[in-house]
Amino acid sequence: MSKVIERTIDATEHPISPYIRMDRMPHIWCPTCGIGTVVKCYATALDESGIDINKVSIVSGIGCTGRTAGYMNLDGFHTTHGRAVPFATGLKLGRPELLVTVFSGDGDLVGIGGNHFIHAARRNIDLLVILINNFIYGMTGGQNAPTTPITAKTSTMPFGNFERPFNIPHLAASCGASYVARYTSLHVRRMTKAFKEALSRKGFRFIEIVTPCSTLYARLNKLGTGLNLINYYEKSSEIRNGVDTRDIDISFQDKIICGKFIDEERPTFLDMMHDHYKRTLGDRYVPMSNEGGMIRE
Repeated sequence: MSKVIERTIDATEHPISPYIRMDRMPHIWCPTCGIGTVVKCYATALDESGIDINKVSIVSGIGCTGRTAGYMNLDGFHTTHGRAVPFATGLKLGRPELLVTVFSGDGDLVGIGGNHFIHAARRNIDLLVILINNFIYGMTGGQNAPTTPITAKTSTMPFGNFERPFNIPHLAASCGASYVARYTSLHVRRMTKAFKEALSRKGFRFIEIVTPCSTLYARLNKLGTGLNLINYYEKSSEIRNGVDTRDIDISFQDKIICGKFIDEERPTFLDMMHDHYKRTLGDRYVPMSNEGGMIRE
């Protein structure tokens, strides 16, 4: 009879351990799922940026990616399905000094929460939005998502999807996002660099990370194992910085255009609010130290 040897991992052994709730490890994500890699890159970006984690809050919704808020050793908020962006908006407007990151999936952010997404981008709310695109509703049964490529099979479209999916970077850009990028979960260095850049910017910053579900999506479409998907990323990804976002749709098992597409400095929602009230009310408007303001009667 073989003997099982158990070893306790010291939380200080890994560079990102201060950012992770080590008592909740191991996580529930499937083998070869890229969500854990994305979380690691985000934690690395925080660490290398020297940001005070007491000033960082993370908000997520429902789904596989929505578990992120519970695993990170930050002030985390696990919200209802589709409501991560409005919750984060309220948090940012109430506590403008915080760095607020929304971390959730494609179904949560542009499916059920799509209306909130487009208006937050339109207003240029000062949020970093990291969207994990796995092409499917992975946690709830493999249903068709707003990002499922045409002809790809899901549990609700077993003969293939015929709905046109969102080109999410183009959606974000056309609505007014000030920073837009896309990478796969294999682009570890580029992804980390993008996170660091976005952390230092203001406005609605959007980064899509493509990581197809290695369990339901792969099985329903007979794509082999998670390793097969990883090999597909390597062969199909192409970096094209600055390309027109209208030209970066993702087709089923076809090329994935990645890179940084938009990086602009524009006034945020709070910037525009302060400017408006100062111009219209003059001395009656009193800015507060926490970036809020009040109107004298």
